[in-house]
Amino acid sequence: MPSPKAVIAKMKKNGDEFEIFVHSDLAYEYITGKRSDPLVVLEAEEIFKDARKGERQSEDKVKKAFGTTDIGKVADIILKQGEVPITTEQRSRLVEEKRKQIIEIIAKNSIDPRTNAPNPPLRVENAMRDAKVSIDPFKGAADQIDDIVKKITMIMPIKFSVAKIEVTIPAEFANRAFGTLKKYGMKSDQWLNDGSLQAILEFPAGMQTEVFDKINGATQGKALIKTL
Repeated sequence: MPSPKAVIAKMKKNGDEFEIFVHSDLAYEYITGKRSDPLVVLEAEEIFKDARKGERQSEDKVKKAFGTTDIGKVADIILKQGEVPITTEQRSRLVEEKRKQIIEIIAKNSIDPRTNAPNPPLRVENAMRDAKVSIDPFKGAADQIDDIVKKITMIMPIKFSVAKIEVTIPAEFANRAFGTLKKYGMKSDQWLNDGSLQAILEFPAGMQTEVFDKINGATQGKALIKTL
């Protein structure tokens, strides 16, 4: 028997309805990444064609629509791609969290083509507001980037680019800085005769300031950085 917190999450595929009973609070936590096990969210481990009437969906149709009959895998798809009833407060929080993710992705991966400088998150946020961008709380942040960038391009110049640099780390800092270089897209490395470390890094152009600051911090500003 579903609890008072039970709601119906649903999805339509191939003209058929697929519904599951989920706990409203746990479903929200799963959507926002606070929970990772979809089975914990379920009020009943069944896939229905009409949950209110208790009519189960056929295994053949489940298999055809989702490529599996595994209840956990099907629930994961419905929760992430289907319709999940949430409260107005939950929806607002979800939209805000998704907005922050989108701003971070755009700011880290883009530059201003006029100056080749990174686009600060605040500039991206203001452009999204001026362009009246709407956020889909149930769609992945990365999946919304293309449409949003098209809209804010009318407000601010923007270009997605990858930065490539050559870094030479003095021997005294080489071991300590190795982890930092690896974290920021190290593509190759070689140890020179004097014990110094030379490496090639590739990373989103919008992260250039952050990368330079981290390298300089790990080497007391003694690293040699060359843009390629």
